[in-house]
Amino acid sequence: MRDEVFRRLRDAIVDGTFAPGEQLRDAEVAAWLSVSRTPVREAMLRLAEAGLVVALPGRSTMVSPLHVRDLRDARDVVAALHGVAVREAMSRFTRPDIDAMREANERFRAALDEGDVDAALRADDVLHAIPVAVAANRALAAVLDQYTPVLRRAERMRFSTTAGRASIARHEQLIESCRTGDSEGAAAVNYDIFHSLSGTEIDQNR
Repeated sequence: MRDEVFRRLRDAIVDGTFAPGEQLRDAEVAAWLSVSRTPVREAMLRLAEAGLVVALPGRSTMVSPLHVRDLRDARDVVAALHGVAVREAMSRFTRPDIDAMREANERFRAALDEGDVDAALRADDVLHAIPVAVAANRALAAVLDQYTPVLRRAERMRFSTTAGRASIARHEQLIESCRTGDSEGAAAVNYDIFHSLSGTEIDQNR
């Protein structure tokens, strides 16, 4: 129950259901999710640790504004850890893993063609989750799970514009490097994919 409440709140913040600056009152959120206030409070604490909400003492909790510094801090951590993940996974990739990454990139391409940002984000998640799963590093996965949602709000903005199409070619480079066993090449591309979120997306959407 706690994990489900956390995921639903996190996703609602990332997809814009709850806008930056919007107040989240425990009782109202609990009623919306049809749960008690206890898992809501616990989820709020986890969301605060991830930087997605800010506690307002004696009042309520507010969805964090989109700050460039917060994005860049999360970006640096996420970019570095995806590089670690792909290095650790390199000797363990199977052909089905590579095929699954290709299929995810094709879904990503199709979603951008159709202007379906939600589908593009889901496909992007699937693609990048494969090296993380193959690496099987639980500590790495836990940190990524905490900080990736911060970037998702910026990626949503990027994928809604033509700039998002650059990720298709980067994905293809990543997949080819994984196929050929080029760990350094894969790590470099993976790092570039995430580190290219420079804050421009937020600056342009304030």
